Amino acid sequence: MTASPLESPAFGEAAPIRPSPSALDFLAHRRSASALSLRAPAPDGRQLRDLLTLAARTPDHGKLAPWRFIVLSGDAKGEFVAALETIAQGRPDAAKALAKLGKIRTPPLTVAVISRPVAGDIPEWEQRLSAGGVCTMLIIAAQAMGFGANWITDWYAYDPKATTLLGLADDELVAGFVHIGTAAEDPLERVRPDIEAITRIWAP
Repeated sequence: MTASPLESPAFGEAAPIRPSPSALDFLAHRRSASALSLRAPAPDGRQLRDLLTLAARTPDHGKLAPWRFIVLSGDAKGEFVAALETIAQGRPDAAKALAKLGKIRTPPLTVAVISRPVAGDIPEWEQRLSAGGVCTMLIIAAQAMGFGANWITDWYAYDPKATTLLGLADDELVAGFVHIGTAAEDPLERVRPDIEAITRIWAP
């Protein structure tokens, strides 16, 4: 990947909080694209580096970076999916497992976000949550760049043979497969939660 043109603050430099109505409007309209609708082109090398750089700006208590990225693209991704097909065929739910591989086979680019806890004072739960934050930041950044994106897991995020194929250590988990490409169709708005029903103002 080539050098990134993004200009992030240097360590210790002021990073003022500025209002951004355009960012609020973007978030109000944010919608994941179906993984099966994602086609080429995907982000190029420099764009991908930018996206990963932005995703890594997620909240991270203790500055541990308790996550890492595995990029799946091109022929190597095809080989990865072919190996998953072999694993799927040996599962009790083989037909269902094979059918679900379409969501990782179709998109031109997939980034596996791997949660890797770091020993120390920060609770593991908080570190796992930070990895989820990386997934969120990554799909938002991809969509802000004009690409479609979808964050999913599936059986191959949990199957021991699949995680070994991916190269995970014993204490690592797949926080998500983030699929990125160009959406072949506009996603439709989905039902959203009733905020009043899930919100409570605490009082003693």
